[in-house]
Order: sequence, then structure tokens, then C-alpha cells
Amino acid sequence: MPQFNRLPLKIALLLCLSAPLFGQANDITISSAIMAPSAVSDLSFSGDSNNPEFAAAQVLSMEEVDVWARIRKGFNIQDLDNPLVASQAAHYSANPDYFLRTTSRASRYLFHVVQELDKRGMPTELALLPFVESAFNPEAYSSAKASGLWQFIPSTGLLYKLKQTMFKDERRDVLASTDAALNYLEKLYGMFGDWQLALAAYNWGEGSVQRAIKKNEAAGKPTDFNSLSELMPAETRNYVPKLLAIKNIIADPGQYGIKLPKVENQPYFVTINKTRNIDVKIAAQLAELPINEFKALNPQFNRPVIIGGDKTQILLPHENAEKFQRNLAKWQRPLSTWTSITVSTRQRIENIAHMFSTKAEVIREVNHIPQKMVLKAGSTILVPKVSDATYSDITADVADNATMAVEPDHPDTRRIVVKVGKRDSLASIATRYQVTIAQLKDWNSLSHDKLTFGQHLRLQVPFASRAGRSSARAGNHRVKAVISKKRNR
Repeated sequence: MPQFNRLPLKIALLLCLSAPLFGQANDITISSAIMAPSAVSDLSFSGDSNNPEFAAAQVLSMEEVDVWARIRKGFNIQDLDNPLVASQAAHYSANPDYFLRTTSRASRYLFHVVQELDKRGMPTELALLPFVESAFNPEAYSSAKASGLWQFIPSTGLLYKLKQTMFKDERRDVLASTDAALNYLEKLYGMFGDWQLALAAYNWGEGSVQRAIKKNEAAGKPTDFNSLSELMPAETRNYVPKLLAIKNIIADPGQYGIKLPKVENQPYFVTINKTRNIDVKIAAQLAELPINEFKALNPQFNRPVIIGGDKTQILLPHENAEKFQRNLAKWQRPLSTWTSITVSTRQRIENIAHMFSTKAEVIREVNHIPQKMVLKAGSTILVPKVSDATYSDITADVADNATMAVEPDHPDTRRIVVKVGKRDSLASIATRYQVTIAQLKDWNSLSHDKLTFGQHLRLQVPFASRAGRSSARAGNHRVKAVISKKRNR
């Protein structure tokens, strides 16, 4: 059985045994995100799994070939006789720097994607699809609200069980989104029996491709990609040619003046499982990774804290896994510096910041709250932990159900002046403007309940009150223009 000849023995053992880490975070474990190549992906182990030497012997290595060669070997989508393929290839070859940047980003993810394609027996050209979709940027976000490597829109993401909450968007999760994308592509191929049409449907929608097929069938025309392309929008018409142009460049990069980065045919990352709450910055620090590299592998986290739970996963380059373990064992401070609160009434960010001894800008930044906006009742937001003993970690249930709504920051009340009508009394005016008689008397320094026709009264009415907003007549009295504004603290 071949061995991981580049993987240090310590990490190999770590991956096989999934040994618990030490210290305060002994519920954090490291396991492998690795699957064997398709030829051995269904291999089951036997023997004494408690013996470290036996466990190390079960570590599977990959063939001595880079991922690009492995992708070429699995090409299985028919070529397209379409001039757009050549023009797209010419465009890429004219921009070698862009191609190099994109393929360099891809090097983090390609092994995993190819591995998943091999397991399913799918064409390896599909590993290049994120090149077209997102330029292998897992944080890519389109005007159509599509997100992630595979550019799922919210509705399709939910259809393929990609959770989208305030704290996490699995459309950007490398593992979850890849699994969902391949599920979707398999479904589309099952519908059309043709990878070119399946890809067109991935971009245009299966309903649109089905309608185009029916239209051509009714007209007695063929229903292959080229024959349907005149019915497609320009984006879809170019979509499949782009992928096949990239395929041609990967097949023979020298012909196009392209130099591909080296991508070894072995896992780039391993998985951290069952973590407690941990700050993104602390996780990157423990792994000795720049924060941008950590986020490139873990772009699904929308907030600066990663919520723990049985299904929580963090990806790290395999060479950083041992560093993470070693540093975590020595870590004596809290893993997370954030907790959450849910407001029961409309709240200004400045007031919340004061309660938690921080700046309003900090609260706004971590919760993505624009300036001049306030929280609506029922909103859940992140706040700094004032004390680790007083404020607990955010639970998975809270994170899954948290919502946040904001509205423009306006005064809670406004001052108006009302002219007393012939039939008015303190009670009728108080009822009309949703205030109390005691407030009316206090605002106007009245020592008695008697009012005089034509008398002017000053009121502080709720900002949202119709009476407070208008200057129209109401019965025999008139609401004058607002003369001042006041905020209730």
C-alpha cells in the first residue's frame, strides 16, 4: 500500500487517530478531510486500530503526479465545435497574469474537488467550473446575490441544504458548497443526458433549457448546445465555451503561453471538528496563519467568532495542524471574546456600546450595521464579553435562529402644538395623541383640568404617531408645525 511520502509522521498519526487536543479546548479534534483516490475510496480498515503503528500504516498517499495531470486524465466532456471556444482561449492566453492568479487561488481547493469528482465518476473538467463562476474566489458575490466558489443564489442554496444564517453562509463553505454543486450538476446531467446542456442549465436554469429544447423540437431543429445557443442569453452562450477553453489550456498550457502553478496531488487541508466558540483571529493565530489565508479556507463565517457545535468544521493547511494543536495546548486565555444579546425594544448602537464599554463603531462593524441606523426590537447582535465568567458562549441554537433588523435613527418623540377646540378636554386630547393627562399637565404647567377654547398646548407625541406627523385638521383643533425635537434616552 502506498504511503504519504510528504506527510510528517506526527501529522499522519494525528489524522488517523483524531486525538483530542489538550487544555481548555479538549473538545476540539483534528480529523482528515482527505479521502482516498477513487480506486481505494471504499477501502475499509481492519486490525488493531488502537496500535499507533497500525494506524499510521493505514494512511493512504496519492500517486506521484500533480493535480493538473490527474484532471487531464479524467477529461470526459465532448469538445464543442464553436468559434467562441477559440476566442475565449485567446482571451485567457492574452491575460496570463490573470490566469496565473486564478489557478494559484485554485491550488487550495483543486485536490478536494477532483477527489469528490473521482468518487462520483464525474468528468474532471467540472473541477475547473469555479474558474468561470468565481475565479476561485470563495468570497465572490454577484449582483444576482450569488455567492461562493460555485455561485449559489440564496434560493438554490437553500434547496441544496446550504445554511444561510447571520453567523454562517454555507454557500461559501468549501466542503458544503462543493458537495451541493456536484449534487446539482449530477441532477442536471440526469435531466439532459448531456454535460454541455447540464452546464448551460447550471448557469441559465433547468427550466430555461427545457423550454429552449421544446421550442427547437417543435420547430424540427436539433437540441444540442450549438443549436440552442441562439435562444440563450449572451452569458450562457459564452459559459460552456469558457469552460472548454480553460480545459484546452489546462490540456496543453505551453501552446497558449501559460505556466501553471505546481499543485501537488495530495490534500491541501485537514478539518478541525467539534470546536467550541473561537474567534477567527485567535484560530488563525493558533494555526500561525495570516488572517487572509485562514479566511480563504473558511470564508463561510460571517462574524468574527466561529460558533461551536457538533457540525462545526474549520479547514487548515495540513502543515499548520500540528502548530494549531501545540499552540492550543498552551493557550490560557478565552478562545472567544464575543457573546450575543437580543434586544427587546428599539435600541441605539451608542447605548449598547456604552453598556459593554466599547465604541459604537466596533458594534457597527462586527454586526454590519450602517451609520444612522438603529436596531429593531428582537434583533440579535454580537457584543464584546465584559467578563468570560458572566457572559457565556453563543449556542448553535441562538446562532441558527438569530435575526437582525434595522431602521433609520429618528427621534422617539417630537414636540407639537395643539389648539384646543370647543369640545376638547384633557382626556380627549390625551386619548387622541396617545399620551396621559398627567403628561399634558406637566408639559404645560397646568394646575387644573380646565381648558379654554383656542388655548395652545405643547405635546411630546410618539414619532410614529399619525397625529405627530401631520399638520392637518383633526376635528376642531389644528396641529401646528413641529417646533423642536427631543430624544428619549
